[in-house]
Amino acid sequence: MTSQPLDLPRPATRRALGASRALLVRHAGLVPVVILFAILGLTYSVTTPILEASDEAFHYALVEHLGRGGALPVQHPDTVGPWRQEGSQPPLYYLLSGLVSGRVDTSDWAEIHRLNPHADLGVVNPDRNLNIVVHTPRERWPWRGTVLAVHLVRVLSVLMGAATVVAGYGLARAVFPEDRALAVGAAALTAFNAQYLFISGSVNNDALVIMLSALALWAMARAVARPPTAAGWAGLGVLLGLAGLAKASALGMFALAAILAAYHARRERSWGRLLGAGALVGLGALAVSGWWFWRNWRLYGDPLGLNAFVAIAGARHPVPTLAQLLAEWPGFVQSYWGLFGALNVPSPTWVYVALSALGLAGLAGAPLYTWRRYRGAPLDAAAACRLLLVAAWPAVVFVSLVRWSLLTMGSQGRLMFSALTALSLLMAMGLRALSPGRRALLPALAGALMLGIAALVPFRVIRPAYAAPVPLTAAEEAGLSPRVDVTYGDAIRLLSYRIDRQEAAPGDDVAVTLVWKCLRPLEEDYSVFLHLLDENDVIVAQRDMYPGQGTYPTSLWAPGETFADTMVVSLPPTVRTPAAVRFAVGFYRYGEGSRLPVTAGTGQATGDLWRFGRLTLPRRR
Repeated sequence: MTSQPLDLPRPATRRALGASRALLVRHAGLVPVVILFAILGLTYSVTTPILEASDEAFHYALVEHLGRGGALPVQHPDTVGPWRQEGSQPPLYYLLSGLVSGRVDTSDWAEIHRLNPHADLGVVNPDRNLNIVVHTPRERWPWRGTVLAVHLVRVLSVLMGAATVVAGYGLARAVFPEDRALAVGAAALTAFNAQYLFISGSVNNDALVIMLSALALWAMARAVARPPTAAGWAGLGVLLGLAGLAKASALGMFALAAILAAYHARRERSWGRLLGAGALVGLGALAVSGWWFWRNWRLYGDPLGLNAFVAIAGARHPVPTLAQLLAEWPGFVQSYWGLFGALNVPSPTWVYVALSALGLAGLAGAPLYTWRRYRGAPLDAAAACRLLLVAAWPAVVFVSLVRWSLLTMGSQGRLMFSALTALSLLMAMGLRALSPGRRALLPALAGALMLGIAALVPFRVIRPAYAAPVPLTAAEEAGLSPRVDVTYGDAIRLLSYRIDRQEAAPGDDVAVTLVWKCLRPLEEDYSVFLHLLDENDVIVAQRDMYPGQGTYPTSLWAPGETFADTMVVSLPPTVRTPAAVRFAVGFYRYGEGSRLPVTAGTGQATGDLWRFGRLTLPRRR
């Protein structure tokens, strides 16, 4: 019996394994942050129902179109495709996503893309009605068709987000190479931002432009140490060109490239270096993205194509004043830390207060960290250039966003995420400086708080927002009071109701809980209306939606099922008082208007609605 030689790794393989282990040890603090980000990002992508992220249906429509080999859309407000304004966006993200999902059969798109016509988009209401589309059991595991394609693209977005976290860590190490704790803290502030996790778990071109912007900023911070070669400048141009081909918001990075080139030109006392570097960066960028800007110029007379975007998305008119923009600041802050869905699923108020306090403390304390870091030694030109790059990028993005908000509705904090790694680094610097002693206590506490919030949001905020109503048990149904037994058509029965108050003032919200029972299957989706009627049967307030607070249209009802549905009617501030109003409820076909006939519990027909209850509106004080 001959012995077989052991299959030992070759020297080159051993060296590669040794280098990998050394790299992991050197950056051990980053590894758990990236792993946790990936887990959380996938959790958000699975927990958030498909097409419920902001404009996700439009983004995916363009992915699907290009993935099937379709041509780039030619945008015009009179011929808007299913991608709407997103068809004006640079195409790189959509092309990459189409490669990932293009082989999936998405012929069920129309069935999956069932719109909720009453959805309250961009508005937070007490009775939800926030789902953009109707969600059916087809979305459950195992995924197939359009559902599978959307989730594949979401996974790609999560991978882009993980690369962003790594780039944020690399940026911190490039600026402050000796402070590993700071780099881990900055990476954590990026990775555990719940809003960023939500974006990374959705179909959205922000995922790519954020990643490419983070990589470009990291590359430029590293390039301060030694002047790039000609190939290096051209490579930076290619990276910036790719970022511009992901989203126009990245084009401000050319200003940072100019700062970098000016730094090296001054250092070498050669302004020819500035011109040469600028030419190489420009040529590299044009090589990969010049065709896109030329196409836009030919089609729209605008190299960015923003005029086509605004024409479809809607221009702001008149141009908002400074006071109006400042009034949008609370929403801006919310959508930086965690405003989900179509900007209609908020986090608890304390989340915004706590995270905003930490963020502001961090930004305010960043100069203190710099002062302590270089106290007793002059701030050398290289360090100053790196800090300038980090501080300038958020400023450039913010100014661009203000300009964009003057053109169309764009006051969203998440649009600052192109500069997320820079902002996270600045916040980590400030929290590090404000920590007692030399410990990284505050960055660690901030990261832990953000991690806890990010881990809870999918299950305590997002999932409940889209949950269908829970059927009542037989015992709960038997105990209903008052019992009314009003029948709509021969398919729906109102068993009981409850009004949360007997008096209300102008501007108040009045909650009415209606208990429905399905008598037979329904093929159509009927909308339910709740009216407040004055003594002349004039409607003074109303609320219309699909049942189940928008989540449970009638075509999904099962015979014999009973559930409670709460609707909230808001009284107009101008309602006449004193007055006594009554409620009325009924069902109708959306778009057509025809209503189901109503029969009261006594068998008496009552037309196409049923009046009930009473609400007193006292005289104004």
